[in-house]
Amino acid sequence: MRNDDIKPVPLDASLAARLTRLRQARGWSLEELTEQSGISRASLSRIERGETSPTAHVLGQLAAAYRMPMAAFFSGLEDPGEDLVSRADQPEWTDPGSGFRRRSVSPARAGYKGSVIEGTLPAGSKVTYSDTPIPGLEHHLLLRSGRLEVVLGGTSHVLETGDCLRFKLTGGNSYRAPGPEDAHYILCVIAP
Repeated sequence: MRNDDIKPVPLDASLAARLTRLRQARGWSLEELTEQSGISRASLSRIERGETSPTAHVLGQLAAAYRMPMAAFFSGLEDPGEDLVSRADQPEWTDPGSGFRRRSVSPARAGYKGSVIEGTLPAGSKVTYSDTPIPGLEHHLLLRSGRLEVVLGGTSHVLETGDCLRFKLTGGNSYRAPGPEDAHYILCVIAP
């Protein structure tokens, strides 16, 4: 089977259901989640009903509210899963705000502390996260092609093709593809 014949796993409906289950498991009302996340009740309601897809920034706010890595939203940690994750079973999601594309190559899974993500940020686009979901969340980012500026706290790192940036999140962060090409990278995320 050719790579372009593989259909991505539909994600928006399962993401909406997972976010609803997470809130309900915590016993939180939409108002309580609004207080925890800073996201309006109306927006949360539309996201949970699957009427709109959350942006990467909104998912970052939810991850911080739940104190869990964003990867957990894309694959249920309760799912034992398989050791071999075929290309067809790797969930894909596109940020409606920036066009950022995220593929869970090795999704979060119970019993494992890490996950592997493939990301593509369109040239000229930027994704900003206001906080870290888990202080000390370890990242290893390998830039496969293009250029990528990563800002951690007040420090900017500009990566060229082949560069690797290792860091532990302690606060807000952002990713920008200055162009002229899209930034394509592999990211390994390891929980403390």
